[in-house]
This record gives sequence, C-alpha cells and structure tokens, in this order.
Amino acid sequence: MKQYKLTVFEKNGEKLLDETFEAANDQEAKQKGEQLLKEKGYKEKTYRCTSPAGKLLLFHV
Repeated sequence: MKQYKLTVFEKNGEKLLDETFEAANDQEAKQKGEQLLKEKGYKEKTYRCTSPAGKLLLFHV
C-alpha cells in the first residue's frame, strides 16, 4: 500500500484538512480521496490529492 496526501484549503489559504491515507494504486486513491471529501463536506472547497511520487491526482480551486 502507498501513502497519499489529501489537503483542503479555504480561499484565504487556511488549511482545513491535511490527511494521509493508504491505497493500492492511483485509481483507488482517487476514489478514496473523493469519498473523504464527500464525507467531510469539503467537495466545494479548494483541495488537492497527491501520490507518493508527487503526482497530482485530484485538484479543485
């Protein structure tokens, strides 16, 4: 399992969420990241999800 990072921000730059989670691959990480955003109510906030290699998997401004 690889570790992925999900970060959510307010428009003013305040960090709302900085969470690391595990997934087997990038596709699974995208699904888990989207699920976390939905569960925590952050789908409309600014967010990014990155892979261990620094690849941007999810992004919203």
